Amino acid sequence: MKIAANLSLLFTELPLRDRVVAAAAAGFDGVEIQFPYELPAIRLKEALEAAGMPLVLINLPAGDLMSGGAGLAAVPARRGEFDAALQEALTYAAMVRPICVNVLPGRLAEGLSREQALATLAANLRRAAEAFELLGIRVLVEAINPLDMPGFLINTAEQLDALLRAVDHPNCLAQYDLYHLARQGLDLLAGIQRLAGRIGHVQFADCPGRGEPGSGQLAFAPLLAALRDSGYRGWLGAEYRPGRGDTRAGLGWLAEWRRFV
Repeated sequence: MKIAANLSLLFTELPLRDRVVAAAAAGFDGVEIQFPYELPAIRLKEALEAAGMPLVLINLPAGDLMSGGAGLAAVPARRGEFDAALQEALTYAAMVRPICVNVLPGRLAEGLSREQALATLAANLRRAAEAFELLGIRVLVEAINPLDMPGFLINTAEQLDALLRAVDHPNCLAQYDLYHLARQGLDLLAGIQRLAGRIGHVQFADCPGRGEPGSGQLAFAPLLAALRDSGYRGWLGAEYRPGRGDTRAGLGWLAEWRRFV
């Protein structure tokens, strides 16, 4: 397993393209960016190539999700907006070539039943999986805790399992976020077992606090061992908020993790 720096949360004192260089200098193996679209794709490609860093993950544009709205992926009335977001991500990804693209489920929209939202989400995920398969890029979907993001549609490994079964496409896999599951007090080891063979990417932060490993109470060693034992050989995305806002000062965990991954 290799470790990627999430540049939406790490090295944020720098412009986005400079964060790629900073991540390489710090010893990360690759980078991920939640929403990189502010930077022209050709500029990001140049930065990645100059630093010799692979781009592991980007998110599909999510509409109003990050400002408290329902997002795009699970709202039938926003099919046209989802199609536009899918096209934007396909065009961007064709240039920067991420390994994965994450489609955020979003919140349950007002006036919509959970069944309607899930059916729409599954259909949109299937279309995204088919489209990105042509580029050799896998599509992911993740569970996010409803404490940090109230109303989020998918919260648990069980719900991810059911959604993946509904999508029923080999190019759609789970993004397994250790922090979001731990934040709810869920059994992370059981979740790894349940989704074994269908985890396409892993993200992490300590809990509580969403800081760097060692800043909270989450025991990472058994989780990394369980992932390895389940056959997972993919990336581990460091998606945490650095203590005191200083990424470099909180990287002591990185060398220690090399013993596990």
